Amino acid sequence: MDLTIRIAGEAGQGVQTTGALLVSTLARMGLHVFATQSYLSRIRGGLNWYDVRVADAPLFSGREAADVLVALAPEALDVLRPHLAPGGAVIFDGECGDGCIGIPMTQVAKEIGGSAVMANAVAAGAVFALLGYDLAALADYLGVQFKKKGREVIDKNVACAREGARRAADHAGRIAAPKPTGTAVAMSSGTEAVGLGAATAGVKFVASYPMTPSTGVFTFLAGAADAYGIVVEQAEDEIAAINMVCGAAYAGVPAMTTTSGGGFALMVEGVSLAGMLELPAVILLSQRPGPATGLPTRTAQQDLLFAVHAGHGEVARAVFAPGTPEQAYHLARRALETAHRFQTPVILLIDQFLADLQMATPPLDATLRPIDRHIVTEPPADYVRYAVTEGGVSPRALPGGPAPVVVDSDEHTEDGHITEDLEVRVRLQDKRLAKLGPMTAEALAPERYGPPDAPVLLVCWGSTYGPCREAVDRLAARGTKAAMLHFAQVWPLDAAAARRAMGLEGDGAARPERIIVVEGNATGQLAALLRQVGVPHDAELLLQYDGLPFTGEAIAERILG
Repeated sequence: MDLTIRIAGEAGQGVQTTGALLVSTLARMGLHVFATQSYLSRIRGGLNWYDVRVADAPLFSGREAADVLVALAPEALDVLRPHLAPGGAVIFDGECGDGCIGIPMTQVAKEIGGSAVMANAVAAGAVFALLGYDLAALADYLGVQFKKKGREVIDKNVACAREGARRAADHAGRIAAPKPTGTAVAMSSGTEAVGLGAATAGVKFVASYPMTPSTGVFTFLAGAADAYGIVVEQAEDEIAAINMVCGAAYAGVPAMTTTSGGGFALMVEGVSLAGMLELPAVILLSQRPGPATGLPTRTAQQDLLFAVHAGHGEVARAVFAPGTPEQAYHLARRALETAHRFQTPVILLIDQFLADLQMATPPLDATLRPIDRHIVTEPPADYVRYAVTEGGVSPRALPGGPAPVVVDSDEHTEDGHITEDLEVRVRLQDKRLAKLGPMTAEALAPERYGPPDAPVLLVCWGSTYGPCREAVDRLAARGTKAAMLHFAQVWPLDAAAARRAMGLEGDGAARPERIIVVEGNATGQLAALLRQVGVPHDAELLLQYDGLPFTGEAIAERILG
């Protein structure tokens, strides 16, 4: 069984703090948790909410309706109460009628804790009472959370939580809740997973200009700088950031930048520079709805074709799109490995939904395990930086060593000197693009979930992994056999492998009756990309571009009509 707790109010009222408190406590109790956020691009005011879905089995998606609504502002009550599940409960910060549980949480926090900020503890205590959970677990976590602030702060927060539970005591156990196991469940967000994956892979230089929703990865790496030996630079703009990364990569340093759509637009000349100089530049691109500033705190999957084709000229690159925090951790490493092995730019494509969500994740190894930079430490006497090779990858020596390393952003000869010899131009461009062959041969195969003979196949990429997976299970429960095919690498694509995986040819899965491409954009960009590389299909498009993430139940309902 599972339930959803929705905490809602204005920015600055502690919505995120209350949600984070519940997430951490419930996970420590041994429950599976899936948490998402919906917030406006303002510091104060507006209506924000934080969903905490709890179950006794793994979760991969949020839900449409809430079982418990904690309304910290009147607008939250007015707007979100209609989205309450049948039999659900409302806790309001103040007086309310019509079945609503009124608890003056802010007032209680001021009276008992001496500060309105402790209203989150009052709210958490009330929720625990409503679900019939032992308040001791919440008190234990508050002790951990505020250990550095001392016994007095801990005691005040615990007292606030107990008062919240006392005031909700008449409704104790009203909402059926999954039973805790007592064995803590590890949690991670997409932001934390990307940052830890990059740090443990040995990234040593990060230059970025802060931009939502990529800033979390940038700040995570700044926080990890001392532990992992990372130099972090807040550049004056995105153009400077990508050029700093190119400079660091030229010097042999594993380097990356973090940005979002508008910032990446400024970086595309640097992407081409990295392509021409054959530099292992890694770019985290965290998507949000555009065009222009668009909806800066919402989610989208609108930059796929932009990432694949960004930059003037034709540049070989790889693009990865993880679907879960665990995938994000592993693909951050793979992005760095791929960039260094093939000496080319690599883009890690996430979005606000994946960046901000939190879910149960196997413990992620925090041990530093640096990638192989594929550096030639003893170059031969006849070394040239851009030697033509069958696979397009030249031996890479570092500047300042025994061999001259000459680079030029103009077209150049194998030894790096500028040229306008058109035969050399063709030979060197063919060399650079030849990398796509071995990169395609090593491309990640799409992951399939569900029976091989399913007549309905959902095709997705990136953060739609979880909602599509849940949709497959929901469809099966309602008598519709379905499967999911998820692309965690979206470029380069192995067209033959994709055709087999989609059941369009070969000995792979059976040919489905319906292929439905699920994407968070308005034009079906993955569907278009598949056709571009030679995967002809007659697919339906199931699209969403309102800035909110998919849910498994909404996908299932749309498929069933």
